Amino acid sequence: MRVVLAEVRGFCAGVQRAIDIVEIALKKFGSPIYVRHEIVHNRHVVDRLRAKGVQFVEELSEVPPGSLTIFSAHGVSPEVKQEAEARGLKVIDATCPLVLRVHNDGGYYAAQGREVILIGHAGHPEVEGTLGWLKGKGRLISTVEEVATLRVTDPDRLAYVTQTTLSVDDTRAIIAALHERFPTIVGPDTKEICYATQNRQHAVAELAELVDLVLVVGAKNSSNSNRLREIPEARGVPTYLVEEPAALKPEWLEGVKSVGITAGASAPDDLVQGLVELLRDKYGMTELTTLPGVKEDLHFKLPPQLAS
Repeated sequence: MRVVLAEVRGFCAGVQRAIDIVEIALKKFGSPIYVRHEIVHNRHVVDRLRAKGVQFVEELSEVPPGSLTIFSAHGVSPEVKQEAEARGLKVIDATCPLVLRVHNDGGYYAAQGREVILIGHAGHPEVEGTLGWLKGKGRLISTVEEVATLRVTDPDRLAYVTQTTLSVDDTRAIIAALHERFPTIVGPDTKEICYATQNRQHAVAELAELVDLVLVVGAKNSSNSNRLREIPEARGVPTYLVEEPAALKPEWLEGVKSVGITAGASAPDDLVQGLVELLRDKYGMTELTTLPGVKEDLHFKLPPQLAS
């Protein structure tokens, strides 16, 4: 069996920064440290941090007053920040800078009096936070079909922003439909789309052309990991999302001569390496190659509270 690894895979700069923030805060301030929601969407990352003394909560009401609290990489609404201040919490914000840019863009458009269309997935923490920054002027859509039935207050005062875990390819058709129906709508340059999402999706599309089966290492609640699974599937290549090596099912590999492996932006690379080892030791992997890709060298600064 031949295995091909996507070189562009796993942690992005925003995820790495969020995890670093929690690790450094633990060393600097000690436990307990509270994190609102999962710091990133990966159970293994969360469990490893929990074992070090991090406590994860769903709501700030679960955090004792005055405690050190970290906001996850997905971002929060202004209301959450106000609640933290009212409770006297010491906050470190681990929101991905690219998510903050979406907040700023959306807030800018809303301040202009525009109704803002947010392209994203309902229920995702990033979407919930972004809607809060749109100050009641946000409308969420997820598909091209929704554009046709969208009701707006003023067709000439519209803008759009997108969830960062959607790529240019994901949003292209929706944005085109918005422009066709509302010619004066404005939005950010496509260059502001999350680089990591785009890079990983392009890589898995290339991978799908080379193999019989694709395995995506990532969590079931990870939006970007699920999208990585959907791309090869749409090309007719069987693809499975695996949270850990033990989740691999032998029947998936029956008759398979080549396997491609990639990982979502919040998946640790040791899970990928564990999957490779399992394929080698148990399933007769005879060749391992890497699919070259874009070199990612972006690094985000730490919050001022942690700067050395």
